[in-house]
Amino acid sequence: MRSFTEYLEFCTREKREYINITSKVEEIVKKSGVQEGFVLVSAMHITAGVYVNDAEEGLIKDIDEWLERLAPSGRSYRHHATGETNGDAHLKSLLIHHEVIVPITKGKLDLGPWQEIYYAEFDGQRKKRVIVKIIGE
Repeated sequence: MRSFTEYLEFCTREKREYINITSKVEEIVKKSGVQEGFVLVSAMHITAGVYVNDAEEGLIKDIDEWLERLAPSGRSYRHHATGETNGDAHLKSLLIHHEVIVPITKGKLDLGPWQEIYYAEFDGQRKKRVIVKIIGE
């Protein structure tokens, strides 16, 4: 059993963005040489997340609108008493979750039809990281 780790870095233009990172994760899996195993893809920030879903633009907008309804920006959250203004970003991150685990089979991501890996940024415009950790043979 071996492991391989690499980091992705982001600095989004917008406060909220959804970035398809499937091809970047695929490149890292290939570089690792692991043929059978798993890849963990995890946002290293509490105002971002990682999820697997369809790469359809309408769905991405639906996800964004759904998250905004559940955790609206501009609202006065208790967290803001600390001097922060990103309470909604923390809650959106909890809803999306911060990581996914994807199987690797025959050296490739073993995703289902239409599945893609996304990085979801909810408090952007500054440097953020995602860890990609591969374990297998």
